[in-house]
Amino acid sequence: MSDDVETVRGDKILIRFEAKRCVHSRHCVLERPDVFVPNVKGTWIHPDAVAVEEVVKVSERCPSGAITYERLDGGPAEAPPLVNRVQVRENGPLAFHAELAIEGPHGASERLRATLCRCGASRNKPYCDGSHVTVGFVATGEPASADTPALRERKGRLEVAPLKNGPLRVRGNCELVSGTGRTLAKRTEVKLCRCGNSGNKPFCDGSHVKAGFTAEGA
Repeated sequence: MSDDVETVRGDKILIRFEAKRCVHSRHCVLERPDVFVPNVKGTWIHPDAVAVEEVVKVSERCPSGAITYERLDGGPAEAPPLVNRVQVRENGPLAFHAELAIEGPHGASERLRATLCRCGASRNKPYCDGSHVTVGFVATGEPASADTPALRERKGRLEVAPLKNGPLRVRGNCELVSGTGRTLAKRTEVKLCRCGNSGNKPFCDGSHVKAGFTAEGA
């Protein structure tokens, strides 16, 4: 186990858990407490407790990508979704599910799932670290829908660039959805608020300038 990633190898699947990405959505410990055992000392991940397909299913429901897996039985790796989705979580982050390339100081991070900060308080920007709870961030997960035309393509690479002292710039086919799954907008390029001050959340309206928001970025 490295400082950042806990790795547990089973007979048919290897599980990786990246603690600094976890936003405690609790899908793992609620849906498969026999695999992801809560509140224990020592080993808490048990890949061989159930059929490998069940481990895959719950792993792919982790919105932050803190849980990933590697099949050791010749089974398929996790596939990109057929529809790129950014879900606006109530009083919380933006949950991305796509073939992601998230720009960072050491190049692009390639992943399929990530939760990115929209409260402005995370100490691990652009990723959410749960600080929205500590600071009492309040922002609806059910903003109004916009009448936008259908995308010609709904999947493909989605490039996310945190702009210096500014928003998240998202390029690629993207459907924004509410916390309940309602479609909010369909875009091929959009700037999303990450300072927590926009009056038009989840979209950026330039409020980061007035608020004096500071964050590393492109």
